[in-house]
Amino acid sequence: MNGRLQNKVCLITGSTGIGAATARLASSEGALVYVVSRDEESCRALAEEIGCSYHVADLTLSEAVDRAVAGCLARHNRIDALFNVAGISGRRFGDGPIHECSDEGWDVTMETNVKSMFLMCRAVVRQMLDQPVGENGLRGVILNMASVLAFSPEPKFFATHAYAASKSAIIGLTEAMAAYYTPSKIRVNAIAPGLTRTPMSQRAQQNPKLLEFIKTKQPLAEDLIEADDVARAALFLLSDDARNITGEILSVDAGWRVSG
Repeated sequence: MNGRLQNKVCLITGSTGIGAATARLASSEGALVYVVSRDEESCRALAEEIGCSYHVADLTLSEAVDRAVAGCLARHNRIDALFNVAGISGRRFGDGPIHECSDEGWDVTMETNVKSMFLMCRAVVRQMLDQPVGENGLRGVILNMASVLAFSPEPKFFATHAYAASKSAIIGLTEAMAAYYTPSKIRVNAIAPGLTRTPMSQRAQQNPKLLEFIKTKQPLAEDLIEADDVARAALFLLSDDARNITGEILSVDAGWRVSG
């Protein structure tokens, strides 16, 4: 039985957390998964687990991104889907409330979260524009990783203003790309999770007061959201089940936005 992504070439940035969860699910749905990450150890482990291909690269560097995309094309000759997952919390670099945010905290967060996504989108869109329309009537689909913090701020535990700005920029980029590339049969959407159980949220997972707060802030889960739950939503947007959806920002937040 064919899966929802049968024989679709899916390039996913990130080899842990939501990226790894989506790679596993996409592979189980028949996708030809190609993972790009700067962490060789987790890339190798994921490749051994699901049989995907991978490439190690620093996605903030234009030449490295071009080589990563070229590697995917050399192996599969086409890119049907790009899921931009890779990103960081810049707290350890000095991200925080704007009056406390360091230059490094701002620069590293924006470079890792926004510049890397810009570079990946640019390289992949150039390829998609050159490849023929598929049997599904599309040249490709791009899914970007935003955050509920882009439009639903939380000042007590998540006053990381560079991070919020980076995710807001991603939403603006997503909507602008969707408007421009829809006539070219390229869909572009974003997904905006709430607090999710990933390596990036380790600090939150060890804070008893925050965990108590999350019980009411994310009442559907009464806890952190599992990466697999975000991956299932991502798979929907990457698949032909969403073939007429573009320019949307899908929140997977367990009730974050509608809770006090």
